[in-house]
Amino acid sequence: MAAERGGCSLEAVPLPPEVRESLAELELELSEGDITQKGYEKKRAKLLANGNIPLVQGVDPSLQAENRVSGSSQATTTGVKQQKSRSTNSRDERFRSDVHTEAVQAALAKYKERKMPMPSKRRSVLVHSSVETYTPPDNHSAPPDVTTGLVEHLHHERPQVASVRGVPRGYNSSILETADGVPVNSRVSSKIQQLLNTLKRPKRPPLKEFFVDDFEELLEVQQPDPNQPKPEGNQMNVLKGEPLGMVTNWPPSLLAALQRWGTTQPKAPCLTALDTTGKAIYTLTYGKLWSRSLKLAYTLLNKLTTKNEPLLKPGDRVALVFPNSDPVMFMVAFYGCLLAELIPVPIEVPLTRKDAGSQQIGFLLGSCGVTLALTTDACQKGLPKAQTGEVVTFKGWPRLMWFVIDGKHLAKPAKDWHPQVRDASAEIAYIEYKTSKEGSTVGITVSHASMLAHCHALTQACGYSEAETLTNVLDFKRDAGLWHGVLTSVMNRMHVISIPYALMKVNPLSWIQKVCSYKARVAVVKSRDMHWSLLAQRDQRDVSLSSLRMLLVADGANPWSISSCDAFLNVFQSRGLRPEVICPCASSSEALTVAIRRPPELGGPPPGKAVLSMNCLSFGVIRVDTEEKLSVLTVQDVGQIMPGANVCVVKVDGTPYLCKADEVGEICVNSGATGMAYFGLLGITKNVFEAIPVTAAGVPVSDQPFTRTGLLGFVGPDYLVFVVGKLDGLMTVSGRRHNADDVVATALAVEPMKFVYRGRIAVFSVTVLHDDRIVLVAEQRPDASEEDSFQWMSRVLQVVSLSFLSLQAVDSIHQVGVYCLALVPANTLPKAPLGGIHISETKQRFLEGALHPCNVLMCPHTCVTNLPKPRQKQPDVGPASMIVGNLVAGKRIAQASGRDVTQLEDNDQARKFLYLADVLQWRAQTTPDHPLFLLLNSKGTVASSASCIQLHKRAERVAVALLEKGRLNVGDHVALVYPPGVDLIATFYGCLYAGCIPITVRPPHPQNLATTLPTVKMIVEVSKSACILTTQAIMKLLKSKEAAAAVDIKTWPTILDTDDMPKKKLAGIFRPTSPDMLAYLDFSVSTTGILAGVKMSHAATSALCRSIKLQCELYPSRQIAICLDPYCGLGFALWCLCSVYSGHQSILVPPLELESNVSVWLSAVSQYKVRVTFCSYSVMEMCTKGLGTQTDILRMKGVNLSCVRTCMVVAEERPRITLTQSFSKLFKDLGLSARAVSTTFGCRVNVAICLQPNRLGKLAEQGTAGPDPTTVYVDMRALRHDRVRLVERGSPHSLPLMESGKILPGVKVIIAHTETKGPLGDSHLGEIWVSSPHNATGYYTVYGEEALHADHFTARLSFGDTQTIWARTGYLGFLRRTELTDASGERHDALYVVGSLDETLELRGMRYHPIDIETSVIRAHKSIAECAVFTWTNLLVVVVELEGSEQEALDLVALVTNVVLEEHYLIVGVVVIVDPGVIPINSRGEKQRMHLRDGFLADQLDPIYVAYNM
Repeated sequence: MAAERGGCSLEAVPLPPEVRESLAELELELSEGDITQKGYEKKRAKLLANGNIPLVQGVDPSLQAENRVSGSSQATTTGVKQQKSRSTNSRDERFRSDVHTEAVQAALAKYKERKMPMPSKRRSVLVHSSVETYTPPDNHSAPPDVTTGLVEHLHHERPQVASVRGVPRGYNSSILETADGVPVNSRVSSKIQQLLNTLKRPKRPPLKEFFVDDFEELLEVQQPDPNQPKPEGNQMNVLKGEPLGMVTNWPPSLLAALQRWGTTQPKAPCLTALDTTGKAIYTLTYGKLWSRSLKLAYTLLNKLTTKNEPLLKPGDRVALVFPNSDPVMFMVAFYGCLLAELIPVPIEVPLTRKDAGSQQIGFLLGSCGVTLALTTDACQKGLPKAQTGEVVTFKGWPRLMWFVIDGKHLAKPAKDWHPQVRDASAEIAYIEYKTSKEGSTVGITVSHASMLAHCHALTQACGYSEAETLTNVLDFKRDAGLWHGVLTSVMNRMHVISIPYALMKVNPLSWIQKVCSYKARVAVVKSRDMHWSLLAQRDQRDVSLSSLRMLLVADGANPWSISSCDAFLNVFQSRGLRPEVICPCASSSEALTVAIRRPPELGGPPPGKAVLSMNCLSFGVIRVDTEEKLSVLTVQDVGQIMPGANVCVVKVDGTPYLCKADEVGEICVNSGATGMAYFGLLGITKNVFEAIPVTAAGVPVSDQPFTRTGLLGFVGPDYLVFVVGKLDGLMTVSGRRHNADDVVATALAVEPMKFVYRGRIAVFSVTVLHDDRIVLVAEQRPDASEEDSFQWMSRVLQVVSLSFLSLQAVDSIHQVGVYCLALVPANTLPKAPLGGIHISETKQRFLEGALHPCNVLMCPHTCVTNLPKPRQKQPDVGPASMIVGNLVAGKRIAQASGRDVTQLEDNDQARKFLYLADVLQWRAQTTPDHPLFLLLNSKGTVASSASCIQLHKRAERVAVALLEKGRLNVGDHVALVYPPGVDLIATFYGCLYAGCIPITVRPPHPQNLATTLPTVKMIVEVSKSACILTTQAIMKLLKSKEAAAAVDIKTWPTILDTDDMPKKKLAGIFRPTSPDMLAYLDFSVSTTGILAGVKMSHAATSALCRSIKLQCELYPSRQIAICLDPYCGLGFALWCLCSVYSGHQSILVPPLELESNVSVWLSAVSQYKVRVTFCSYSVMEMCTKGLGTQTDILRMKGVNLSCVRTCMVVAEERPRITLTQSFSKLFKDLGLSARAVSTTFGCRVNVAICLQPNRLGKLAEQGTAGPDPTTVYVDMRALRHDRVRLVERGSPHSLPLMESGKILPGVKVIIAHTETKGPLGDSHLGEIWVSSPHNATGYYTVYGEEALHADHFTARLSFGDTQTIWARTGYLGFLRRTELTDASGERHDALYVVGSLDETLELRGMRYHPIDIETSVIRAHKSIAECAVFTWTNLLVVVVELEGSEQEALDLVALVTNVVLEEHYLIVGVVVIVDPGVIPINSRGEKQRMHLRDGFLADQLDPIYVAYNM
């Protein structure tokens, strides 16, 4: 075949056996890496030259050498062998299919140019690579290509691995452009650009149909391809096996056979056990087996008692716990139980409390009602013990009594005691356990009659005769190892040589040596055993397999076993192995043996081979293909069905209709030799053990039930059975079926030897977004470097998922996308009892984030094809139409207002209090000693205080200093750089006294000047400050050397320190000419990174204070506690303005003090019996986290919060319900009322729109304070479409939103459409607009964004009330009229804030709020402490803080990707794992996502890991 492909026909050339053998050895040397490719080719050419093989031009010599017929006697197998050219690739023999390898290499060559960005990993996480492998950066060369999937010149193209900052080095600073055309000069940006280039792939054809996921989004359904293959054959008939032959002296039961041989042939050998050196340690004779089984049966029934009652009665289940190295004791225990009419349940030895799948085994034992476990003395000693010396109770296991069955513990039966050896009945004989795909363990019951019938059928099919010798390499506790090595062998008085797994690990040739030394006629093995022996056979010259008449390959049904069989025959044919001896068979736990290939002397037809199109197989259709094609699967037959059985093939899903002849389905068996049921599980038993296959017309094919085998296959020519996969390994992706084993084979074809361990690859599927997604996990070799492993991973992905890169790739291998490929450190995957990988446990760990991979590559972009259609913007509906629509629908316009200030109190006072400077003078005269401010330190003691007169005098001194020292004029701007305290307040009023405009600025952090000082400098410059007032300490800091490194210190304006000011009287206090004059500037940096200063006039300032006074009922007799930053917004107003206006006493607690004493704020609230207190979310979070375990200690210290009527969180964001609820719940024990905590809402244009005081003072008695804040649940998907849909609590996709507080007096709010600026109806999402006397009058400056914000303060509605001037808040929200009534008896309008418009992410035409995605991500894993998301060139970047060990970092990549897909229908582009504290948070507790984005793009985050999702 391959030779013809080379363009030249070639006659088959026979090779001398010694050359053939040397060639095979050479192949294996290459596959093990013991020889280089060059050395291999050299030696091979030499061997072929010695064998006189002419080298044909243009044809690979190995193909010539292998394309041969080795004599006419082998005509039967040449069909299988002839076209199996040996690949020059080093890879697992077990998964060999050389055509497959060629396919893989061809696919790689085709997609060579596809580039993927390599993940970045911090040095500490590079557990495998040695530091010496790192190359220093070379700044003169072009940037290395870190993305190539195929490395041609490894020395040149290998990328430089991550430097200490966590991103690959070796880039020069070549400027890239982002998708928006923005030039970026950063390594991260270049990687993202590579990712974008990688993702630019041909558009998928549009899909016509969608299925609705409840409401908003429609998820695409993969449409059937009109050209997909369909089965065309006739409906198959039920296949009948040959009848079971009549045997003259066939025993009536298995026990009768044991009794016969035990008494008539007591010296005949039954079983030989070997130790780990291969020495025979004990041979059990039939006499001994019979006598010891009798002893055990007698002891179990008569000597084990509990409260003088026998512990066991016939029919009870008993666990058999025996190691794989002790078949003798197991056999005695098994037959002893049968004799005592007990039901043995053989299980694995639990070595630790956390064995993979051990809990499920415990569940099975519990459901079987097992109370006794039989074991050996040595095994019992090795089990983990409790302190009492008893065996521990394993997790999930019932309480067991352990009984050791070694000779000394057994009693001699009484002379009159004889067991009843009954005929085989329908009673349960034994229970075999089976672990399903999901990891659950079930027990399959086998009756005495089935056991006997199965032995009969196996004897006939395998031609067993008395006293034959059989070598068994399989686990004798279950499956074929039990059926051949323990049951059928006794039936026929055979001698079994049992090879323990431990011996195979030490000496893989041991089974062949035993076949040779014992002249065994039959051997029972798995493909793995054949492969292992191939690797070790070089050391052995003198073995012979000529005695074998049958080599039973128990897993012959696996698609890849054909290559192991071929390779084995290749090597051992010269040592006496005849081709017809190899007999693959197929079996399942439910149906026992399904089919066995018979040798010709037992009447078997010639073996068959099928070369099938993988593409057609994925549609369940059989199409024979040619091996020239790339995407083919070559399978061997597993022989004919068992004697006495009827077999048919039925459709996998739904009703068991018979398949057509060319259709793949599930094989079903009807015979007396199958399992009976799943113990205790009636529902699934009916489905599996009592299936009734029907014809297309719905007519049952038989009145007898069939058992589903879980094997997928078809019946070929000569009635041979072919198996192409197992139901357990089936993955249905986009309606097409793929087999896990085939994907493993493909992965192994990509030169895995250098990177991953063979046989340590797990493939399974996880359900994400309504479809199966394929996950491939492999163990990485310790010597494989990071970039090599990454190259291997990217190549595997390219090969497996070609069709998604090019829909025209007809010759792609599987045409399916791999969702996630993970490499874990060597030896860390959970193991199955006898080697191999515990798939379901691996899957469980993957889903729980407990796999701890060292390399991960996710490919959601290529796999996930059923995302909702991107939202199309509808043609705009005009604002007038909206109003009409709302009227027609009976909806009112969403408008609400606080109480009317004009009716609330005497307006003379409002006029008198128009200027705060006047108010302070008035208070200093009327109540000079009334205390206004108390500043507390971290110990809770008063650090400083100010009465009305003290504040007035300090303000005067500041004003004098400004005018005399600073030589300032009226209207000059003054920056106040102070720590939170009374100085800040005094200097603020000093500025007002002097007619200057104050700007409060947070001082720089002495330990972090580099990042905090530039902000100070920027505010000073942007605000055009003519002078800086500060303390001596900060003044020194601003002029220090360290400061000079961060900013230009020569350009500071005049800096005055106010520590030692002369006591001078001010000539006259400045009085503004108009209330509209500027009072102060309020500067802050928004969460989107924009520095904006708003202008507050004197009128707005007094209106703000008045509004807050009325809402919170603030009087001189009141005390309030404030734990907020005093630099901007409502925090500044409460700290500096309100006490002076209302006369109440403010207890000031700087949030910074909580860092040294978390309880200082709450202790102060308790100590001063404060009724009203304000804090920020960051303060609330510090208290919740820091005091969570200390409430008892605080109670003992006398902290009592029952005095608190209202605790308001000051915020410019959506209320954080989870945090406020946690806080309330936590401090309920200290007397905090559940209704006390509420929220406020303000923003740049109006710092106080809502405040929710909870039923205070007189109003509480009158019931006029307004209702408690309400919470509603909205559909998150509707929000993405800018709609509000109210749902029930707990419904899917529901999002709780808490009302943001009661609208302040004098404030009007309306909801306007973001684009048309028309008014919206009740419960519609739009921008919150506000009109109020205390609106800011405009931006002083918006740094760099002036033009964008021109209409923020002077907006008018486009329809309806077009006269009112509104300020646009920039926040999305909605108003909802509730059933509650407020003070005036009107129904209460609740305002719900959804989020900042500037922060929303526009993705797939929908609007996402970062907080919603972040909330989902934080829930995904216990180690995620914090999360922030942003977009970069249309890619979603998720940054998560890992609070745990760094080995968990890579677990988060898949979990984060999964949860965002499932809950938000978005594909994450980049996942960045960082240390706790990396996500910047401002003083209000808000995430600074734009700063984070800038830090990420400038490589400043020092990430633990950066994963670029493909």
